[in-house]
Amino acid sequence: MAKERHPKVLIVEDEPSVREALSVLFKRNGFEVEGCESGDRAIGRLSEQGPVDLVVTDLRLPGQDGIAVLKAARAQDPLAKVIVVTAQGDEDFAMKACNEGAFRYLKKPYKNQELILNARQALEMHELEEKNVKLARENQALQRKVGDAMKVEPVGASEAFREVLGVAEQVAPAESTVLLGGESGTGKELFARYIHLKSKRVGGPFVPINCGALPEPLLESELFGHVKGAFTGAIRDKEGLFTVAAGGTLFLDEIGDTTPAIQVKLLRVLQEREIIPVGATEAVPVDVRILAATNKDLDKEVERGAFRQDLYYRLNVIPIVIPPLRSRRDDIPLLLEHVLARAGYAGSMPGGNRSQDQIFTERSFQALCAYDWPGNVRELENVVERLLVLAGWVEGKERGKQIDLPELPEKIREKPEATLVSDMPAPTPTMETIEQAYIKWVLTKTEGNKARAAEILGIDPSTLYRKIDRYDIKTA
Repeated sequence: MAKERHPKVLIVEDEPSVREALSVLFKRNGFEVEGCESGDRAIGRLSEQGPVDLVVTDLRLPGQDGIAVLKAARAQDPLAKVIVVTAQGDEDFAMKACNEGAFRYLKKPYKNQELILNARQALEMHELEEKNVKLARENQALQRKVGDAMKVEPVGASEAFREVLGVAEQVAPAESTVLLGGESGTGKELFARYIHLKSKRVGGPFVPINCGALPEPLLESELFGHVKGAFTGAIRDKEGLFTVAAGGTLFLDEIGDTTPAIQVKLLRVLQEREIIPVGATEAVPVDVRILAATNKDLDKEVERGAFRQDLYYRLNVIPIVIPPLRSRRDDIPLLLEHVLARAGYAGSMPGGNRSQDQIFTERSFQALCAYDWPGNVRELENVVERLLVLAGWVEGKERGKQIDLPELPEKIREKPEATLVSDMPAPTPTMETIEQAYIKWVLTKTEGNKARAAEILGIDPSTLYRKIDRYDIKTA
């Protein structure tokens, strides 16, 4: 069991009897105490051993004065809390100390209870400021992460993808709640981040939470916060993510996995725009846009009583369903190129600009494009990353082994072979109509998968695109 940590106070006082009395007082009140008899000794101690939780210093000291001690403490820790003690007639000197960042000054004689009260307030302020700094850093890191993730917009050029992306761009400037649906791995969080960056709240934080990953009590505390003493282990107040996301966007992933109790509280937030932290009695207003996502059919969940109908209607103001990868096969080559470019290998696919560095052979590339990807984009990214590592391609710096069909996972390379030319029906008499009919037939058999069709036709995908334009062939 970890030993309880006591706050450490440095007492700087040149009168031994006063210094000893203060040491006894702070020890009785749960502090760990160090004492110094001069400003020089105190500054040396801070320089050699680092900051303490609190400094209590007299202003008039031998050598360097209390203001010098104050500056040394704040140089070690800009949030350091220093209480200065001054004699009658030194108010101007004390005010100078406050201007230099002293937490408070007390005039002699003061009551012990007053000193301890101020000390505890200083520690609480220090803790709160440290927490705010930490949150600010986390939010900055989160914004950098979002920025990095969104340097490239959601990738795709298929009709199904463009339609969904268009809806996301249309609703982004509004304040409406958006419910993102679709199978796992389709990129719902990526779309949520994209909506946030296209919204009026782009200057605020984007705060995601996976509602299905936390048990109910922890999720409630994470979302709404709690007050000190609300439950065992609640030793201080804690802000919830609704508060942390103020001015920005809160993304509730896997909203369909929440319990009825959490659903009631979420409904109140959507209706009243306020929260009640765990253990609190007063509501706190919140300013946040809510985006939610689920891979469940919430209509069916409502029918069987597993999800509140009123909450569903509040969340489902603007539904966006991300199509699975098998429904937008034309995007697979683009996604493969995107994954390779992110790893430092732009133009390394068959047909790319760096043919000498092609990572995939033509047949392995076509197999990847023909696979159904039940895990969607996430599965594709994971498979490609694993293939790169195993083939020795390291972060765009080293050229590894070219990845051929045998290196692919068995489930991908065992895709049924394409229909042979000999199985085709008899063509029409002219060469042009033969080619046009053949291309149409192959595209039909491959369900519009141009990469697979090009493989069957024995031509480059770029050549196939030119022929499709030439013959004005309509594709799905």
